[in-house]
Amino acid sequence: MADPQGFLKHTSRELPARRPVELRLLDWKEVYEDKFSHETLQKQASRCMDCGIPFCHNGCPLGNLIPEWNDLVYKDSWREGIDRLHATNNFPEFTGRLCPAPCEASCVLGINQQPVTIKQVEVELIENAFDEGWVTPVYPTRLTGKKIAVVGSGPAGLAAAQQLTRAGHTVTVFERDDRIGGLMRYGIPEFKMEKSVIDRRLAQMEAEGTIFKTGVNVGVDITAEQLRERFDAIVLAGGATIARDLPIPGRELDGIHQAMEFLPLANRVQLGDDITDEEGLPPIHAKGKKVVIIGGGDTGADCLGTSHRHGAESVHQFEIMPRPPEERAGSTPWPTYPLMYRVSSAHEEGGERVFSVNTERFVGKDGKVTGLEAHEVKMVNGRFEKVEGTDFTLEADLVLLAMGFVGPQKPGLLTDLGVGYDGRGNVQRDKNWATNIPGVFVAGDMGRGQSLIVWAIAEGRAAAAAVDKYLEGETALPAPIPPTAVAQR
Repeated sequence: MADPQGFLKHTSRELPARRPVELRLLDWKEVYEDKFSHETLQKQASRCMDCGIPFCHNGCPLGNLIPEWNDLVYKDSWREGIDRLHATNNFPEFTGRLCPAPCEASCVLGINQQPVTIKQVEVELIENAFDEGWVTPVYPTRLTGKKIAVVGSGPAGLAAAQQLTRAGHTVTVFERDDRIGGLMRYGIPEFKMEKSVIDRRLAQMEAEGTIFKTGVNVGVDITAEQLRERFDAIVLAGGATIARDLPIPGRELDGIHQAMEFLPLANRVQLGDDITDEEGLPPIHAKGKKVVIIGGGDTGADCLGTSHRHGAESVHQFEIMPRPPEERAGSTPWPTYPLMYRVSSAHEEGGERVFSVNTERFVGKDGKVTGLEAHEVKMVNGRFEKVEGTDFTLEADLVLLAMGFVGPQKPGLLTDLGVGYDGRGNVQRDKNWATNIPGVFVAGDMGRGQSLIVWAIAEGRAAAAAVDKYLEGETALPAPIPPTAVAQR
């Protein structure tokens, strides 16, 4: 194990410092300072107690071998550490930046101290591996001659594609956008993950033999029938792309946009697309505007940070739920993921967070939004009720809806394939990740509903094992827990 007394010697949890707000608002680079020193990280890794029952495993959908690679980092065995990390996670550079780390919420040390910095050890392990040139193509030992189509290039699709390519199949990933990466590419701002992080991993996958086809809207540019004729199996990994709307009076006014209309444009500018005006701003921007973001989650925070960098005059972020407690709520005891007040890098940068508030109508002039009418709410018997006498009006000339996603797009591919749906409108799958259509499988948010990146990668890996077994009769690919068990966690 790591130092048996490490958690006694090093009681404080250390993370990289974020760059000063006034500096990072001048650019779109990731918000953190340069990497930790190896010495600092090894001290943090030494805090891992190598518990008899490592609850961090229970918290991690991928089953990451966390105590093992903590121990290897502490012992300066970085090459062995990245091998143990890659054994369960295809893309630790993604999860190390974007996952909310349910593993840390399950850390036994977290019962009475600050938990181990699992996520930081993970991201430093993979960054060091790239620096050392250890991330190289992994080639299959044989080619099967079987062809597989993966529809969608988010983390679930990429994980499935890499696993199946390494198993010897010929895999083609179809993406309707012009670049590979799904929401990681166009939904996650640069200040959370620079897109070069995706590109270097795609280079490895292309070298391994995965084929990428961009600008292909499957179900339109290639029909469902053609897809089934040309491929031996299909993995649906298109995500839950239908955004939750707010159908209240005034919704038709100009200046009200879904987050996924706003965020991709900012990313495209950083990627060099010629879509800007004379000030270098995208078609939808926040410069000089009074912005209201409806939705208090991660997507809302992404809109917040983007609005700051555009130069918004003011930003309010609305959340219908009450303000969480500063410490773990009693309703979410260890080792569950805690309900508690969190401050992201975007929240540090400014704006006002408003809790327990509901928007009742949008108001406008000459067809453009000028504000909204709202009021406070309280929870009564599981339902939100208006708090009388709390009505207020707030000026706004840009409103961003960041209230999550309700499911996959059905017209087109899914309808034409004839797949079934579960009670929530997601694509239904059995214990083997298979839909009701022979040879068609589903992974990620398209089958699970809106969820975390770590679940997407776990499901992509599991679906890949199921497809390999379907085609070959057996599989050597690691198969995480089936969807039925996933749904219970």
